[in-house]
Amino acid sequence: MSERTTSSSWASGIVAALELGGVDCHSLFQQLGLNYAALSDPDARFTQDAMTRLWQLAVDVSGNPAIGLNMAKVLRPASLSVVGYAVMSSRNLAEGFARLVRYQRIIGEGADVSFQATREGYEVQMSIHGDRLPAVRQSAEASLAHSLAFSRWLTGKTLKPRWVCLMGEAPKDLSAYQEVFQCPLKFNSTQYAMLFERADLDAPLPSANEALAQIHDRFAGDYLARFSGSRVTHLVRQVLCRLLPQGEPKREAVAQALLLSERTLQRRLQDEQTSYQQVLDDTRRELAEQYLQQANLTLLEISYLLGFSDPSNFFRAFRRWFDSTPGEYRVRVLASVAPKGR
Repeated sequence: MSERTTSSSWASGIVAALELGGVDCHSLFQQLGLNYAALSDPDARFTQDAMTRLWQLAVDVSGNPAIGLNMAKVLRPASLSVVGYAVMSSRNLAEGFARLVRYQRIIGEGADVSFQATREGYEVQMSIHGDRLPAVRQSAEASLAHSLAFSRWLTGKTLKPRWVCLMGEAPKDLSAYQEVFQCPLKFNSTQYAMLFERADLDAPLPSANEALAQIHDRFAGDYLARFSGSRVTHLVRQVLCRLLPQGEPKREAVAQALLLSERTLQRRLQDEQTSYQQVLDDTRRELAEQYLQQANLTLLEISYLLGFSDPSNFFRAFRRWFDSTPGEYRVRVLASVAPKGR
């Protein structure tokens, strides 16, 4: 399967956020063998793993694990490429988030975003995936912070979510998180998510323009058509992330969720040089990496979140993926992210 990539637009936003935190990104790009000048090329893309390494180096250099939240301070619609303008011209934020879900791959293939109405309000959920490297929390926190700041900018109001869920341990100093989100924070969650009041997202946007929305939809659709090397793979992964906690999803159920026949789904995955079983296996592996970084989740809970009815099947799969047990892997990962002594 081809490597996931991130648009130069989003990468430019990341660089602006890091430079605001005092990081010399020219130097880091050289260190990583990346072309800094490509940030100004609207058609350029960077691999997901390159962005992960950039975040890791930036945290090491700055000593600031919360540096991803700077994305809320370097707000610019251009960071979202054509998707940002499609969201701007939407009737309201609910419609805007629906467009963000539809076109997310243009911004970055490493993120799966879902948006749904619940009894409590509107919930935005986000999963970040790596390729060879596990995704870092700074990437997801940057996406949430930017989404909220962009929503506030569009409405001209200081929207306050009812709550924000974040994976990972709560830092000792919560001030940066409280400044950005201004709502109750839930750390050690199994996902990144925000819950909004319905009235906030149903209110008309000052920038709404139906004619422009149609034009931006056409541009975004054309871009996706040119850049849809793994489109169905990406959509299957989104459905799997949603269904896995309910047990191992059957191919038939995933095909129905995508409004495809099983045969069509199988053929389109074959066209992308993969299979349903391979995408299921890859998705479980990626989620296992994320869940094992959450010290509050037991191995039994992780097994069920990944859709394994028998924990022994999870342990066998994990040994095949990483040549170690989940417990051994967790010890290594948590030791690598533990605060370093001065």
